[in-house]
Amino acid sequence: MKKFTSALILLLAIGVLSACGSTSSGSSSSGDKKNISIGATAGPYSDMVNKAIKPELEKKGYNVKIVEFSDYIQPNLSLAKGSIDANLFQHKIYMENFAKEKNLKLSELIIVPTAPMGVYSKKFKKIEDIKNGSTVAIANDPVNLARTLLMFQDAGLITIKKEVNPLTASEKDVQENPKKLQFKPLEAAQLPRAVGSADVSAVPGNFALAAKMKLQDALFLENMPDQYRNRVVVNTKDVKSQFTKDIKAAVESKEFEKTIDKEFKGFGKPEWMKK
Repeated sequence: MKKFTSALILLLAIGVLSACGSTSSGSSSSGDKKNISIGATAGPYSDMVNKAIKPELEKKGYNVKIVEFSDYIQPNLSLAKGSIDANLFQHKIYMENFAKEKNLKLSELIIVPTAPMGVYSKKFKKIEDIKNGSTVAIANDPVNLARTLLMFQDAGLITIKKEVNPLTASEKDVQENPKKLQFKPLEAAQLPRAVGSADVSAVPGNFALAAKMKLQDALFLENMPDQYRNRVVVNTKDVKSQFTKDIKAAVESKEFEKTIDKEFKGFGKPEWMKK
């Protein structure tokens, strides 16, 4: 009897210690994750997490750590490894292609307002003023180039072939170029500098903001399809987790939209926010 009693006390003690250990790891008594790390590229999207998403999560008892990245490779690799729980920096086409190449299981959680690509110039004040033969600096990577071609077509400067593949887009996809624009491909990060050297430069929104350019100063801003808007991305296995539901709810909150309207002027809102 004494041996049985001693064994029972030992089991209860182990149970208490185990319970203490589970609550000290950042989880609540119900097992919900309360310490989360969200990765984002330095600049407007880490600011968006910090100013518009983090405060809403903290209201629900989360401790939120923001991890900044300076490239487009590590945020997804870190997510797959579990170093972070979600990230915000990429659009649908990039995410799907990256996941396929690296054999990762990633899923989008929700689309967020995104800084649009714009046509910038120090020589012209209106898109209609662009002269024949003008030099135009464009991105040399296919995805940004596909966006550039669509934007120039919307602006009435060129026409492009139907169903341009965003993974293989090139200048050969231009069908009509009535102003005989001279395209100069550059690394996307160099396009803000090209505003001073080329007649016109097509600058992705994140690089424009990083260079302290104002989106409202563009001669023309792209009418961005949702597939090119950034989204919060998580590991597929976490899609139905409580913390992912709470991240999604934070982005869908009225407070989030108020912050976007105040702090992120010029960002194009996804279709779900326009309903």
